[in-house]
Amino acid sequence: MLQTPVCDLLGISVPIISAPFGPWDSVDLAAAVCEAGGIGSLGTATRTADELREQWRRLRALTARPFIVNHTGRPFSPEAFDATLTERSKAISFHMGVPAELVRRAHDHGILWLQTVGDLESAEQALEAGADALIAQGGEAGGNSGWVATTVLVPAVVDLAGDVPVIASGGIADGRGIAAAIALGAQGVQLGTRFLATPEMRIDESWKQRIVAEGALSAVKVENAERVMPPFNLPQIGPKAAPRALETDFIRQLRDAPESFDPREVGPMIVAAVRAGGGHDLMPFTGQSVELVRDIVPAGELVRRLVREAEDALRAAQGAIRA
Repeated sequence: MLQTPVCDLLGISVPIISAPFGPWDSVDLAAAVCEAGGIGSLGTATRTADELREQWRRLRALTARPFIVNHTGRPFSPEAFDATLTERSKAISFHMGVPAELVRRAHDHGILWLQTVGDLESAEQALEAGADALIAQGGEAGGNSGWVATTVLVPAVVDLAGDVPVIASGGIADGRGIAAAIALGAQGVQLGTRFLATPEMRIDESWKQRIVAEGALSAVKVENAERVMPPFNLPQIGPKAAPRALETDFIRQLRDAPESFDPREVGPMIVAAVRAGGGHDLMPFTGQSVELVRDIVPAGELVRRLVREAEDALRAAQGAIRA
């Protein structure tokens, strides 16, 4: 069985995390991943505390296993964070900001802190703040991601982190990617795009079909996103994260004629669409690993497939060593 020390830290059987998906409803997905031995994440962005409590209630009805609640600096909600502390999830994951005071508060409630980082400066600050694990997210990732490639970022963060476990994210969609991440020194992986293409994920079916059909070059960084996205309301470190999504007419217009959008109108429109489960026609957040996604498969089956593939890849790699 594929196991690493981070499994003991998180109370899981296999070192696979399903990424958070902001405001989209991923309760069924998170539960399926948890039941398969990994750990699922639920996002909080733009959701009220009452909406989040209802999601957590649904998740706990589906699984007794540990899960992660994600918060971000785009935007950060103090009310949602307070609710998370009361809920006492296994861990909080955080990206777009390294808020040391929030790390301390989470620890005071017995909650682990997983800090997503996209460069060494943020990794250094996260370690100083007391993060229990670092998620080294490469620029290949979908959603709000950084600019450094996963294969460069992960070993650099591993070298810096010492005994603090590192989880690789960005560009990973099959067992070969998991094996590569372990070879780079990571103790686990966080997958987003691959888990979007599951029956349990509540997004429009056309988004899933595009993920199966499209290639890596279709997943572009969204230029001028700050004009229509929620603002950063926590201090950022280094280059600000920028979203990656499958290209749409909306994204092309935002790139070529950003002044044609009134932020006061378009921003709320996007938030409303996403909260309703849509947004696939505007900014369908997706990473470059879309190149490797060729089917829509139940999440539990997918976790088991990923483990088998990773174990096979690691065994095959051993064959490259000769006496």
